[in-house]
Amino acid sequence: MVTPINVAAAQLPPCDASDDKVFTTRTAVIVLDGASAHAPLPVSPATYADILGRHLRDHLDRDPEADLTDALAAAITDTAARLGLVASASPSSTVTILRRRGDQVDMLMLGDNLTVAPGRMITDPRLGNLDLPERHQYRQRLVGGTGFDATHRELLAALQRRQAARRNDPRGYWIAEADPAAARHALRATVHIDQIPWAVLATDGAYKLMAQLGITDWATISAMTDTALHDILTRCHSWERDADPDARTLPRAKRHDDKTLVTIRFT
Repeated sequence: MVTPINVAAAQLPPCDASDDKVFTTRTAVIVLDGASAHAPLPVSPATYADILGRHLRDHLDRDPEADLTDALAAAITDTAARLGLVASASPSSTVTILRRRGDQVDMLMLGDNLTVAPGRMITDPRLGNLDLPERHQYRQRLVGGTGFDATHRELLAALQRRQAARRNDPRGYWIAEADPAAARHALRATVHIDQIPWAVLATDGAYKLMAQLGITDWATISAMTDTALHDILTRCHSWERDADPDARTLPRAKRHDDKTLVTIRFT
């Protein structure tokens, strides 16, 4: 017997204008964050994340108990074929999947989304752990008050080129792009339903701002409605706009990143 899950979600901007995408089945939630592109790509990050998420959703609709690694590998293969993508010259996206399977909850994470559950806070640190000079440089410049100027944009483009050279490589990090082998390097966990009555999923554009503003009562957040979740994202957006428009307090690539919050109640 398939046991449905209860889901609430909010996005800012709305899904159609965002690189973040959310898909659901009766038993699973899929959250993707298409990586912002600072150099030309064959298709937009939003298009890539949307097509990848649709393939994943359809796979898990057809086979609710499919191995999540196999499902992601197949979705990457199908997406690359449909969009004509080749490795190292394509858009990429984070992928987080939470799926109820009987009395178990399966988790898969590739990239720096965040999953929070009772006693657990899970993210993929591999991209952030790369010690790349352009990342330090653009953050130091922002703290110094330069704002999002032409040099900032040049540093981001250079940073993205360096990251692409380490993408889906044992010396670097793993992310959904055009190579299905990346799925084999996703973080995985399976826990009993008794240990995870709820979970919150967030993209980095949301959870980094929430941490900055002290919005970290995850148990309370997990019980919020769509409207209340949207209010949190609006508060984060307003802080970026009004309190830190040049990213001096919280250095970041752009003033407003796309923001997604999803809550799941399993029981």
